[in-house]
Amino acid sequence: MESNRPLYEQVILEHNKSPRNFRTIPDATQKVNGYNPLCGDQLTIYAKMDGDRIDDISFQGCGCAISKSSASLMTTLLKGKTRKEAEELFVKFHTMVTSAPDAPVDKGDLGKLMVFSGVREFPVRIKCATLAWHTMLSLLDKKTEPVSTE
Repeated sequence: MESNRPLYEQVILEHNKSPRNFRTIPDATQKVNGYNPLCGDQLTIYAKMDGDRIDDISFQGCGCAISKSSASLMTTLLKGKTRKEAEELFVKFHTMVTSAPDAPVDKGDLGKLMVFSGVREFPVRIKCATLAWHTMLSLLDKKTEPVSTE
């Protein structure tokens, strides 16, 4: 991973500077707020569901580069996915960022999300990377209370 670190850092910085799907969805069927008190990240995930399929997903909020870029990549990858596919991707992502820094990672399963593999070297940043994902799971469970990483 060390040789890819500059590329990964660049992708994170680009998604922070120009986040994808950074907007509200006026006719969203669901929305949930998420907070990371430790870092100060705050976001709202919006989704327009068509049955079990994510027809559209977006986010608004403020936070560190890791939090914002994670939400950006997550929303990009989840559009058109089913609830089950979104949950499976969450498990793969969460496993990667919470595994030991030297643990092997299946790059084929994670694709662009590999940019967050370096987060596992900084345990305090894991909550930044996973905030949007935990908030999305709450949204899929049709919960409305805010999600906190604490």
